[in-house]
Amino acid sequence: MSAKPVMPSHLRSIAAIALGVMLALPAAAQQDTMAGMDMSTKPGMLIPASKSRKPKPHKKRPAAPTQVNATQGVEGMDMPSERGAQVPSPQAAKPPSAPAEIQRLHFGNMLGTRPKPDGLAQSSHGTEMSSMQNMSMSSMQAGKAPPDARSPDYSDGYRYMSMPGMEMADHTWTGMLLVDQLEYAHDSHGNNAAFLDAEAWYGEDFNKLWLKAEGEGARGRLEDLRTEALWNHAIRTYWGTQVGVRQDFGEGPDRTWVAFGVQGVAPYWFDTEAAVYLGENGRTAARVQFEYEELITQRLVLQPKIELSLYGKDDPQRGIGSGLSDSELGVRLRYEFSREFAPYIGVVWRERYGRTATLARAQGGRTGELQFAAGLHFWF
Repeated sequence: MSAKPVMPSHLRSIAAIALGVMLALPAAAQQDTMAGMDMSTKPGMLIPASKSRKPKPHKKRPAAPTQVNATQGVEGMDMPSERGAQVPSPQAAKPPSAPAEIQRLHFGNMLGTRPKPDGLAQSSHGTEMSSMQNMSMSSMQAGKAPPDARSPDYSDGYRYMSMPGMEMADHTWTGMLLVDQLEYAHDSHGNNAAFLDAEAWYGEDFNKLWLKAEGEGARGRLEDLRTEALWNHAIRTYWGTQVGVRQDFGEGPDRTWVAFGVQGVAPYWFDTEAAVYLGENGRTAARVQFEYEELITQRLVLQPKIELSLYGKDDPQRGIGSGLSDSELGVRLRYEFSREFAPYIGVVWRERYGRTATLARAQGGRTGELQFAAGLHFWF
């Protein structure tokens, strides 16, 4: 019997080592590929390998394509369907490693590596900026504006002036003439008289020139007339202060006064006038008037009125005594054909008091009288 040949021990050791190396090589290659995230098998996606890893000599890969057309799709993504893009061969299931200088991540040859398209700005370093962030807008503009296209203060030549429909309410100059009473009266003793109560104003909302006139005449002559020229200044809603001069005409010598007063609308819509007067030789006077308008219908208006006058000292030449001098209490009913024009009828009671009544009786006059009046109320 022939003996089987026995492999020497050192050869058996070498064979075992060689077998182990052959079994370990596939696992090492797979681990090496995942660690470097080698996505080169994807078309157009060449992922840079770590610089610390050098291509292994036992793996040889064909060179990756380096030519990419400038008309590639999305910025930074090589799309294989675009014209000019080279697609790796499908036979290279595991392409060998490419040289280190081309194993870097590239998205469509990045900035500065392809021809500069129109409309992209370039930085001071000569690198091409993003087409979305720095796209030139010159093609969307009609050109450079001329130097005189707009005034420096953006007013376009308009200055502060009155423009129809554009005025501020407190700067508008307006005026009005109101004849509250222009009437003819007949009293119970058969005497006739004419009366006037009018006012006019012109100015802005806060400051106005205000003119007033109130008087009466009988038997063809002027018996008494009070005129005032006032500066009216608004101090709050519906109220204004008034300062100016007053001049009295009629029987006796004329009198001049300095006037101070207020005028406005009291609660419950009472038109109110109150004033004090300072005259020559220490004369003083005061006057207060309340008036109300009650709308019975939209055209029929009832207007009650009360007026009181007081004086600080006697003035016999004009038939005036100190204290409460006279009063007027009247009720008038008017019909407004329009807001600006209305005839009326009314009843008025006039009374004199104290020293004024005494002076009236001394001159053959009456202290009180009831009058029936008819007149016009108008304004414009």
